Amino acid sequence: MPLHPEARAVIEASAAAGGLVPVEQSAAEMRAAFAESWRPSPNLKPVASVVDRTIPGPDGDIPVRVYTPFGDGPFPALVWFHGGGWVIGSLDENEATCRALCDAVGMVVVSVDYRLAPEHRFPAAAEDAYAALLWTAENVNAERIAVAGESAGGNLAAVVSLMARDRGGPRIALQVLASPVTAPPSDRPSYVDYADGHFLSRDSMEWFFAQYPRTPDDLDDPYLSPLAAPDLSGVAPALVLTAEYDVLRDEGEEYAHRLLDAGVPVELVRYDGQIHGFFALLVDQLSVSADAHARAAAVLRRAFAVTVTVTEESITA
Repeated sequence: MPLHPEARAVIEASAAAGGLVPVEQSAAEMRAAFAESWRPSPNLKPVASVVDRTIPGPDGDIPVRVYTPFGDGPFPALVWFHGGGWVIGSLDENEATCRALCDAVGMVVVSVDYRLAPEHRFPAAAEDAYAALLWTAENVNAERIAVAGESAGGNLAAVVSLMARDRGGPRIALQVLASPVTAPPSDRPSYVDYADGHFLSRDSMEWFFAQYPRTPDDLDDPYLSPLAAPDLSGVAPALVLTAEYDVLRDEGEEYAHRLLDAGVPVELVRYDGQIHGFFALLVDQLSVSADAHARAAAVLRRAFAVTVTVTEESITA
């Protein structure tokens, strides 16, 4: 499909501003510039409450933001992980998405401000993510719990699903992986075809992968690169969402197929004509975000009640 006009406008605006991830900057400078450029969404769904608090982590307290829906509980729970290459990002950028999912599903959403690299390298983010999953199971709902995230957040959602399998729980009803990072930069066709000029660049991903791992050996650890896992059987059912014009497209779809081959129920959806960030980061720029949220909400509601069905399709948006 041709690049969607809204996506093209985002690419042009990002290029005019110097690119999504100006890799000549330090991590601290990049975070400051990203925070300065961020504007709150004008389209926030009302929810019953939004509370900032901290929860216990493996190396100190972890800030989280807890969204509670209207109505009477007990509610199911979603643990959300923001994107940003494990280096940038915060609780603020995904406010609209967390509220939308909280309202549409009628569930508590726990958004996690995990530790960032390079100050805190692998496995800091992954261990914080798993600690947040444990806290949510113990304090919100142990019976109906899901995980989700976009980009590096999708990586963490996939990783904690592996951790939950390997460490004896908690049981996860669904992992929602939006444009997930599942492997280091590679020669997969999407990395070649969309290496530059399509919002998220190959250079940006290579820079992120220079910040997060401690050593090259970490790249083979499934808790950093889920595609490196020799066995994916027994992990949570998955909804995997990819964008056509995204360097991460092929590794996300490959991960979905690896899950299917391992007997894991998967729904895989490619949003044709779209770019990285369509699910959460660009909710005010891309109208397709509403469709993606509605789809995720429908699968989450189903997952909290019955087993996710196994399908694969391509969506034109």
